[in-house]
Amino acid sequence: MMKPEDLRSHRWFGGDELRNFSHRARSRQLGFNPEEHLGKPVIGILNTWSDINPCHMHLRERAEQVKRGVWQAGGFPLEFPVATLSETYQKPTPMLYRNLLAMETEEILRSYPIDGAVLMGGCDKSTPALLMGAASAGLPSIFVPAGPMLKGHWRDETLGSGTDMWKYWDDKRAGLIGDAELSELERGLARSPGTCMTMGTASTMTSAAEVLGMTLPGAASIPAVDSAHHRMAAASGARVVDMVWENLTISQVLDKRAYSDAITTVLALGGSTNAVIHLIAMAGRSQIPLSIEDFDAIARQVPVLANVRPGGDFLMEDFYYAGGLPGLLSRLTDLLHTDRVTVTGKTLGELLASARVHNDDVIRTRENPVAAEGGVAVLRGNLAPSGAVIKHIAAEPHLLTHTGPAVVFDNYSDLKKRINDPELGITEDSVLVLRGSGPLGGPGMPEYGMLPIPDHLLAKGVRDMVRISDARMSGTSYGACVLHVAPESFVGGPLALVRDGDLITLDVPARRLHLEVDDAELDARRARWEPPSPPFERGYGSLYAKHITQADEGCDFDFLAKAGANPEPDAR
Repeated sequence: MMKPEDLRSHRWFGGDELRNFSHRARSRQLGFNPEEHLGKPVIGILNTWSDINPCHMHLRERAEQVKRGVWQAGGFPLEFPVATLSETYQKPTPMLYRNLLAMETEEILRSYPIDGAVLMGGCDKSTPALLMGAASAGLPSIFVPAGPMLKGHWRDETLGSGTDMWKYWDDKRAGLIGDAELSELERGLARSPGTCMTMGTASTMTSAAEVLGMTLPGAASIPAVDSAHHRMAAASGARVVDMVWENLTISQVLDKRAYSDAITTVLALGGSTNAVIHLIAMAGRSQIPLSIEDFDAIARQVPVLANVRPGGDFLMEDFYYAGGLPGLLSRLTDLLHTDRVTVTGKTLGELLASARVHNDDVIRTRENPVAAEGGVAVLRGNLAPSGAVIKHIAAEPHLLTHTGPAVVFDNYSDLKKRINDPELGITEDSVLVLRGSGPLGGPGMPEYGMLPIPDHLLAKGVRDMVRISDARMSGTSYGACVLHVAPESFVGGPLALVRDGDLITLDVPARRLHLEVDDAELDARRARWEPPSPPFERGYGSLYAKHITQADEGCDFDFLAKAGANPEPDAR
């Protein structure tokens, strides 16, 4: 057990040198008495709340509950406002800024007198960003998920954010509903604070954080407005104080077994394809090699058990009451490393010993899965030498083996301008191709991958087509969308060489993505290809462009993913 003089914050407050005197004097300036903080673990609460992030609009209040827990456990809480990554509003995509929040997290934890950290987030990119930064900083840390919002409602229908937005927007374009219905949908789709209540990227990544061992058990699926969420926040604050005294650091929790279990869980949830990029980046911060091939290998052994939209029927509120993530994991124990430690100080196996499933339709049994294999497949071929992914459980089955002529769009603006052009001759057999949307080309790899189906096909009842891009797509999206094609077109990947009319073969069972053009012709096209101009000439965007890695490597900055120690600051 740690002693007060062993605390990291003691270097700031506990000595008898000039700087220690100054630090104590300034804490009096802040209004704190000596007995409130001296000799106690200082807990940094990193809060991603903001006025423009509806997923996190309740985190200002939750921070107070975290503080309550810290005080009750004998710690000293300090709240730090950090960058908010709002999927709803930030353009071109918060993915452009994931690494910026990760850098901020790491440097705040390193540079201030902090002994342990509470990480508060949940909206898609905030979870991996906070965990990446904390992993690099190495302090005892616990994650508090923002929690999913309540179910949406429209007339007699239950709505899922994102998933039903796409569905009804297509119905509007097809002329099946009008402005009045759309106005009603607008008012009923998002009814409370919290993240998307589908198994989108937010709940996928907070569930990953839970199985990694970084949250209290069951934390990821508690609805944001449920009183259990208040209690979880307070309990997390209390627990991190004990973690400091126990010197239970993040590196003891995030080992190779934890990341393997996170992949297993994401696949069993039918989770977001974005998890592939984020988990690779997170593992890199823990200096643990992880690749897209790990996802494909594990996917062949893991059934999808979570019957949650977009790959199923229910929503996160139902998942919570059915037993939440502990319930689902209790049906996968033979596929998990149950002997590893979590932030609770207990092993995963100890935490799952009392877990139960209360609704076998929401969380299926192994004998009655939603799908026999995990929901993500990794594709390779001459169109994706470094790989691509598809969430095949969310696609129409007849499209999983398909050959069709390409219709190519150079960027998202081009797509929006021409997708309904009758001169393109798009049919339901066409393969829509979007390039210029990867990590560099996007910039930031926006969620453009669920390419819109032309209006004339929607009117005929077509709701899915094969679509290929170097972009990502929202975890709430669905369809036969091939994503994360690497290397991206912006750096001269094969996607840059595709022309209208080229035949493309998608074969998910064979894990193949092939451009039916011979090598000589591709070499000739490559010789004529000219790289586009960089999108940024200065600022953070310029730094991003110089150091971002490709999708198959996690889209981290190369200088952050590398091994090596940074010196602790001299606080005296």
